[in-house]
Amino acid sequence: MADMENEQGHAAQLSLFGTTETPAPTPEPAPKPDLDAGSALNKALGAFEHYMEQRGFTFNTRQAFRLDLQLLSEYLGPGVALGHIATANLSAFLSWMQDSRGIPCKPKTLERRITTLKVFFSWLTEIGTLTRDPAAPLIHTQAKPPAPDFLTEAQIQSVLEVAQRLRAGGAEQQPDPRPYTLITLLLHTGIKKGECVKIVPNHIDLTNPARPALWIRYSQPRRQHKERRIALPDWWPPVLHEYLQVYHPRQYLFPWTPRNLEYILTRVGAEAGLERLSFEMLRWTCAVRDFVSGMDRDALRQKLGLSEISWYEVESTLASLALLLPPEP
Repeated sequence: MADMENEQGHAAQLSLFGTTETPAPTPEPAPKPDLDAGSALNKALGAFEHYMEQRGFTFNTRQAFRLDLQLLSEYLGPGVALGHIATANLSAFLSWMQDSRGIPCKPKTLERRITTLKVFFSWLTEIGTLTRDPAAPLIHTQAKPPAPDFLTEAQIQSVLEVAQRLRAGGAEQQPDPRPYTLITLLLHTGIKKGECVKIVPNHIDLTNPARPALWIRYSQPRRQHKERRIALPDWWPPVLHEYLQVYHPRQYLFPWTPRNLEYILTRVGAEAGLERLSFEMLRWTCAVRDFVSGMDRDALRQKLGLSEISWYEVESTLASLALLLPPEP
């Protein structure tokens, strides 16, 4: 989930209160496809293609899924009824690709094809075409990466106390609102480092002070599907104003290199008694808190700027991380 991009771009600074952008209208839900358990596999592939377009799957993801499912159609036969496809058929298909097809199937490709089957048959189950998901028992064989680090509520409080102390200053130190502004923004938005360093002041929408928001923008057309509006706490605008009165950024909201911003987090983390504190940890912390709070899963996916395929893996990780949280007193 890390974003290490440091592209250079030009963004003119506009009045902080002058933005009048509004969210794009919510698209109408796609009509339910005319499918049942007796429908042919090939008919479902066409409907699934339409579903992926409606849900904003990237071109590369749609292409990969399409090719994977075409292979399944060739193996099982395009006319096979959806209700006749069992877990054993899918397991045999995966074994055929690895051992009998005659074309090498790399572990990464196999993992993606398992994911394709899971997403496709999960969709068929979700819309009521199938009563049981035959791909659910399929197991990803690759070694799981280490669980990402995130902060407990007690650690969050320790971090915020340090940031507040730096914000207030002291006898031998000038007040510095920068750590508190940065950390609270990351904790409540879950944005990536590459997104954070590209924020310009007019990306923060304060037209309605009771409902402040952050717009994430991308200059590259291939990334514009990740653009989104993220709600901010109603108490955050005064934090921002305090920061702006001290630093007066001319272009980017945080006019420092990513490494310098990482040093800020490292310093706060050390003073809070943590081994480390990073953009990635704060992103996962935001995601876990929203997940545990019951936030709508698709809304959370969009808030984090994730594609459907990326979310499939992330949602599972969040469910595992939620189990690691200490019980509430």
